Amino acid sequence: MTVDKLKPLNRRLFFTGSILAFALTSIAATAVVEAQADHDRDSDFRFLPGNLVVSRSVYDNKASNVKVGEILPPNCASTQGGCSASTGAINDGTYPYVFNNDAYDGSFGITSRLLLDQITPEGWLIDTLELPNSLQRGIKPTSDQLVTSFSSKSEGALNLSTSGKYLSFIDYVAPVNTIDASNSNTPGVDDPTNPVGIPYFRAVAVVDAHGRMHFTETNAYSGNNGRAAILNDKDGLDVVYTAGNAGNGSNPQPAGVVLGAGTQFIEALKAPEVSQDPGQPTPAGSFSVTLLDDKADKIGKDDNFRGLALFNNVLYYSKGSGSNGVNTVYFLDTTGTACPKGVGLPSAAATLPTAPLVFNPGTLAASGLPSNMCILAGFPTLLAKSATGVSFPFGIWFADANTVYVADEGDGFTGGTDLYTHAAAQTTAGLQKWVFNSNTGKWSLAYTLQNGLKLGTPYTVSGYPTGTNSVTGLPWSPATDGLRNITGRVNRDGTVTVWAITSTVSGGGDTGADPNNLVAVTDRLSNTSATVAAKESFVTVRRSGFAEVLRGVSFTPQSDDDHGRHGHSW
Repeated sequence: MTVDKLKPLNRRLFFTGSILAFALTSIAATAVVEAQADHDRDSDFRFLPGNLVVSRSVYDNKASNVKVGEILPPNCASTQGGCSASTGAINDGTYPYVFNNDAYDGSFGITSRLLLDQITPEGWLIDTLELPNSLQRGIKPTSDQLVTSFSSKSEGALNLSTSGKYLSFIDYVAPVNTIDASNSNTPGVDDPTNPVGIPYFRAVAVVDAHGRMHFTETNAYSGNNGRAAILNDKDGLDVVYTAGNAGNGSNPQPAGVVLGAGTQFIEALKAPEVSQDPGQPTPAGSFSVTLLDDKADKIGKDDNFRGLALFNNVLYYSKGSGSNGVNTVYFLDTTGTACPKGVGLPSAAATLPTAPLVFNPGTLAASGLPSNMCILAGFPTLLAKSATGVSFPFGIWFADANTVYVADEGDGFTGGTDLYTHAAAQTTAGLQKWVFNSNTGKWSLAYTLQNGLKLGTPYTVSGYPTGTNSVTGLPWSPATDGLRNITGRVNRDGTVTVWAITSTVSGGGDTGADPNNLVAVTDRLSNTSATVAAKESFVTVRRSGFAEVLRGVSFTPQSDDDHGRHGHSW
């Protein structure tokens, strides 16, 4: 296991609590554990109550990872999608120049190690748990392993299970330094028009408080990526709900790609990966803009979901990318009565899904999946292809039944030399606070917290290039563009603290490969005044370094003998 001893950037306590408890936590948690091939074996590792877990990835910075002139995507000649221009890769595997190859290969990405950092809420690193991967001693091709795609910025979300005893997330079953796995087909869902010619399973990881982990392979998200997962381990169930996107080929998409997009219902397994034989994807839900009386989109692309949250037995999803569908916040309607016209509120009688969505295979290609999802009343219903007024929601966290915080990652503009001023001028990027109005039956935006994020202000990272990237013609230095995954807790003094992973804008070949930050802000729960909120400010809790990125944040899972609150409602 790799342990990072970076110092926290700010020792300020972000919420009312026991300073002594944090100090004791930091002292007690000294275990450092290597990931084991036998993930059922107990060890000395332990996630301690009240701490945070941050998912971090480290790129294996080797020039040999890519050869200049190499034809990409891998095995592209065997696909109908074909290969990129005959000139081949324009940079070798050296970071960050390697990600300039995105200009040549639109599917370009490289898998990398995934690590779970346990930190105190103010940023002190305690220890790190590394997911099993091909760079570790004793890991064979048949061993359980899981990696992420280094530059895939939408991946790596962390969520607690319904019981609070497990962390869950979704990534790839592949060796480290695999090229283009993030746009590969899955083995059971082949799209011949996808130019990436080698398939890889996606897999959900479930990790308990002692660092023991199991993986469940899936054929979902063929051609694209799974982004978030939540394990439902209550009432005798052992199922996972996921969010993501599918498809990297031509239209119309194969049935398996349509089935494997958006929301998935996956039975969690404990068998070794090598013994698993996933079937066709089993969707949990779907949404169509035709419910809003809009013209139908490309089948499956309305379900390009990014964020995932669970509150009061209801699953919530965000969509914030792509040119199809509506960028907004959705919920899964298990009652079938909440929103016949595509917009509504969850029923008080709602329950979590206990089975996949039922659909008609005969109409799938023409009409897609039946719609059982709704836009949360009061949230935007504007099409993503609209010229103005579009936001980019990502992470979702409910403070209570009447207050929800939504991260907006910004529009990711890299279209010109004004990329910094463009990022700084955004009004929706940052942390949006939405409040429910019981009189109107709708949610309304109270304000967006941006102070301290320094949107559009470039920063430097030790070892990272400065000046202009010759490939893009834009400056290398990253700047914060907004926020992605978030978590929070309600404090005893009536405030809430929200931790968030930043998104970036830069002139790098792929902004997903930019070093980014973990930030936090404290907000008065009862406040709805933008003037009052303007006095609140984000602080940086942790920075990623050279060849590192941060992806998800959650509170730690608790074991049966743990007591106390993690700040989540289930």
